[in-house]
Amino acid sequence: MISKRRLLTGLVATASATVFARPLAAQSPVISNGDLRGSIDASAHGVAPAGGETARRNLEHLLTDAARRNIPVFLPPGDYPMSGLDLPDGARLIGVATATRLIHSGRGPLLRADSARRIELSGLVIDGADRTPGEDAPAIAHFRGVADLVIEDCDMVNTGKTGLHLETCGGRIARNRVSRAAEYGLYAVNSSGLSVTDNVVADCGNGGILIHRWEKGKDGTIVSGNRISRTGASNGGTGQYGNAINLYRAHDVIVSGNHISDSAFSAIRANSASNAIISGNHCTTSGETAIYAEFSFEGAMISGNLVDGAANGISVVNFNEGGRLATVSNNIVRNLRLTGPYTVEDPIFGVGISAEADTAVTGNVVENAPYSGLAFGFGPYLRNVAATGNVVRDAGVGCAVTVVEGAGDAIIANNIFQGARRGAIVGYRWREASTEDLTSGAERFSHLTIAGNRVS
Repeated sequence: MISKRRLLTGLVATASATVFARPLAAQSPVISNGDLRGSIDASAHGVAPAGGETARRNLEHLLTDAARRNIPVFLPPGDYPMSGLDLPDGARLIGVATATRLIHSGRGPLLRADSARRIELSGLVIDGADRTPGEDAPAIAHFRGVADLVIEDCDMVNTGKTGLHLETCGGRIARNRVSRAAEYGLYAVNSSGLSVTDNVVADCGNGGILIHRWEKGKDGTIVSGNRISRTGASNGGTGQYGNAINLYRAHDVIVSGNHISDSAFSAIRANSASNAIISGNHCTTSGETAIYAEFSFEGAMISGNLVDGAANGISVVNFNEGGRLATVSNNIVRNLRLTGPYTVEDPIFGVGISAEADTAVTGNVVENAPYSGLAFGFGPYLRNVAATGNVVRDAGVGCAVTVVEGAGDAIIANNIFQGARRGAIVGYRWREASTEDLTSGAERFSHLTIAGNRVS
């Protein structure tokens, strides 16, 4: 029989062992090998750091064999100089984040894949070593026709071109760090079901995240939760480059919850991209227009964004090119300036929110807009704009609206204008103010309905 004394002694010993075991467990490696369970260790198959071409060939053979068996390959920490690593369909390559380094050592891309159903990469540093991959290689990592591409917790750094170039790919690009790319951080064209989420993109020469199509069409990419900073415009131009997030011809894209700072041009620029939802983004220190929906688009919902510091705040324009149909609501736009990154084409800077066709502008707050808080239409290009319930403080003009012959209807009602130095609501003929304040006495312009505004 077990005595009470022996039972208590045993319980105390067990508890003591548990207490003393905790510090030992806390000293175990931080890196979990849960993801590595069942994987093939590449170091056991002739893939060694500084192994050069031999290491690349062995890794390619190993990835091909492992893909056939549906097994991931683990690449231990170390520096692996190589180039032209071809990833087969089904490849899963796992490293230790920040410690497993693939370093570009030749011509062409460092990594590439073509026509695959699924490829997974995680925990790798893909280092371009400040090399230019070559004329036929757009990026250090180039993927074409991968239906389900998963790249997570990787670093893409120091490339003479683009960090990651995708053509006709789907999948998810998540929790990666892309920096010091001479061209773009991520360029994705003709995507299908792609998600670009929670990445950090910094110090890219001509753009951050680009979602493009060769021709207008449904794209459906989600760009969310990314942190993008210091986007340059090394190639110059008037907006083709220098945008943190750029949509071009890509319809049905969601851009939400991104934190964007120090863009040479726009924080978010949607060019000929219909049905875009741009919401909840934090945009500071933009060189030109912070949020832009332009040219031949139909449909843009721009809501709940914060813009602090830009040449212009939010623009929904180019009705002359077919740009129409939008809502601009519940945004804060502040601290704009009269100068931008270029002087050609006689640009207008210092405008809070501008719109031209089939657009409702409501519930926004604009503060410190030296040219105008709101601006509607340009020349005859105005149709069906309603501006209601907005607050404009400290502006050159509270609201500038076109009064050129042929302009369509606009309603400007129930807004608050405080500190509009050159008038609360002023009619413009192209670039020139041509009326007194219209808050009382707009009857001679039949296309305008102005009512219920508060001016102080």
